[in-house]
Amino acid sequence: VQLVESGGGLVQPGGSLRLSCAASGFTFSMYAMSWYRQAPGNEREWVASILSTGDSSYYANSVKGRFTISRDNAKNTVYLQMNSLKPEDTAVYYCKVDYRTRTYWGLGTQVTVSS
Repeated sequence: VQLVESGGGLVQPGGSLRLSCAASGFTFSMYAMSWYRQAPGNEREWVASILSTGDSSYYANSVKGRFTISRDNAKNTVYLQMNSLKPEDTAVYYCKVDYRTRTYWGLGTQVTVSS
């Protein structure tokens, strides 16, 4: 299993970014996917999840209404569209999958929200 995040960067408050996570090594279309984030000095926290078909998605209260998780099962990729970014969204963002009783993480992509 391999998860590779991309799309992070430096953005001003109020700006937008779209993160991608390319997955391989498992049947992507059969598994729920999640995004997490970890800010310096903080524990890793859950951000959003999407079910295997993409029909249902779930969000942390802190990002609800600003972030949108989606997936393209033909491309084995999950996305996180982040709008109205705030400085407190600054973190390393990770995608995660639970596959055959194990949890797999990507290496993460840095998002910095600053003026």
